[in-house]
Amino acid sequence: MEAEIIHDNIGYSFAKRWGIKVDVQVYTLNAFAKEKHGGNPAGVVLDADSMLEEEMQKVAQKIGFSETAFVEKSSHADFKVRFFTPNHEVDLCGHATIATFYLMVSQKLIRYGTYTLETKAGVLEVNVKEDGNVFLTQALPQFYEEINKQIIADSLLISSDELVYDLPIRIVSTGLRDILVPIRNIDVLDKINPDFNQIIEISKKYDVIGYHLFTLDTQTNAIARCRNFAPLFSIPEESATGTANGALSCYLYKHGKIASNQADQLIFEQGYIMKSPSEILARLSVNEKKDITKVEVGGTASNIQVQKVKI
Repeated sequence: MEAEIIHDNIGYSFAKRWGIKVDVQVYTLNAFAKEKHGGNPAGVVLDADSMLEEEMQKVAQKIGFSETAFVEKSSHADFKVRFFTPNHEVDLCGHATIATFYLMVSQKLIRYGTYTLETKAGVLEVNVKEDGNVFLTQALPQFYEEINKQIIADSLLISSDELVYDLPIRIVSTGLRDILVPIRNIDVLDKINPDFNQIIEISKKYDVIGYHLFTLDTQTNAIARCRNFAPLFSIPEESATGTANGALSCYLYKHGKIASNQADQLIFEQGYIMKSPSEILARLSVNEKKDITKVEVGGTASNIQVQKVKI
């Protein structure tokens, strides 16, 4: 399917050549929103081919969201997207991908269907559904080392007894490395006020984005309720994290908390403590040997707005 980008920032290259400051048009919207004002806000620049890396970083810093996506043409996929936090570029961002494709279909730049996406995490598949949900296919899971529970508990300022005793704290990736941390119940999860300096040092030591905490004690139709801390990337807490919930889906399946017949209809809750309720959908495809063959994370978005950022 041929993809098309409409360029809104007319004259950008000309203005740069003459040292003239320009306004970059940035769309903002909330991905994975469970309610109108819930979800995780993302910035999206639809026509970033002429932008330099430092200019993308400046825009992301001024927007101030956990991630801003920059859409470019690609020579070997339908689109190329780069993702920037306020202080770093990251290989992949689930919620900003959902926001980008929801925006493009809303603006009639693309139709419903399947697209390929070039990212620094590889070429991935995005499926835009007619019901408004957008699903991103993530990399197959990589399971890395387990981490001492006491070290993680100390950084969260909780007792190790408040962790789940029969599940490991483990690094898992479906595109980005996160430390998955099982918490005993919602009461413990909600009260956590961590030591962000310790999380930064541990994240550096283990080369991870941050911590993804979860509890299976949801009392709803969600498989887990989550919190995500990534202070190393200037994200103290995030209200919806697509990549980490993809990794968590695989972790729970591997450790027997999800049956094969449940794996294609998973719901994760996040953002409640931030008063920004989010719902992240996940689907695992499993073969006859019960191996995971495909990981998809999806959801919808809302509250599309436009602002200008001068660079």
